[in-house]
Amino acid sequence: MTGALTVSETKIQDLPLIHRGKVRDVYEVSENQLLLVATDRLSAFDCVLPTPIKNKGRVLTALSKFWFAHLKNITRHHLLTANFDEMPEIVRQNEEVRGRSMLVKKTKVFPVECIVRGYLEGSGWKDYLMTGEVCGHKLSENLKQCDKLPAPLFTPATKAAKGHDENIDEATFTEILGEETAGKLKTLSLNIYNSAAEYALTRGIIIADTKFEFGLDENGDILLIDEVLTPDSSRFWSVENYAPGKAQPSFDKQFVREYLETLDWNKQPPAPALPNEIADATTERYLSAYKLLTGKELL
Repeated sequence: MTGALTVSETKIQDLPLIHRGKVRDVYEVSENQLLLVATDRLSAFDCVLPTPIKNKGRVLTALSKFWFAHLKNITRHHLLTANFDEMPEIVRQNEEVRGRSMLVKKTKVFPVECIVRGYLEGSGWKDYLMTGEVCGHKLSENLKQCDKLPAPLFTPATKAAKGHDENIDEATFTEILGEETAGKLKTLSLNIYNSAAEYALTRGIIIADTKFEFGLDENGDILLIDEVLTPDSSRFWSVENYAPGKAQPSFDKQFVREYLETLDWNKQPPAPALPNEIADATTERYLSAYKLLTGKELL
């Protein structure tokens, strides 16, 4: 593989760092362009773990690039290039970000996350057990954990700069964005999910749920932004091993969450370090997801 195996934090001289998120470092390249660098940081329960996951940022970048191209007939997006050799010279002087960088259009980001659930798991499953609903959507009785839902559900959330994002109902979502924009984002989210989920099934992967982010460009057009359909933003399960009624083996960071649940940790910072075998197994899951979905090894 080209590029550094592990990058936990980046510093690009002469480019202003405007945001350091849980996973990404965001630099301003010009008035209309940003550089998104996916590091190997991993967050769980809204805490960044001290143990990096080798090549994780490269998987997120390569898989996002794949999906942006795959979805081009459904939605416009912010990606200008993920080809390091096409980046501005100031970026190319920093070899460590090769393969983990996306040059993107700057947008006005909507302050919501657009979550689509095709299966009953995670916070949706917990919600259903308590209320019989998922984010205000009434469901039939006697559904099992990880059951496929009759139709994918749109369950938006607020974006929290720190701490937990909060699920909101569609009325609140509409109140935040206005009726026209809310309707467009819901329709886009469901269309993207349905297309991606249908394709993934042909590659042996179930996309149980995922989250999307959108922004407005300088012309007022809605663009799909950030990462898309990666193991960080989605639940990926094996079609072959799918068996509802229990938690599913996954190709995403749920594996790390399940390990952390076995520890005596209150889910507050500082997060515990991961043993090498857990970190390495997580890398293998991310690489497997990439290979299954794209049919290629990550070079």
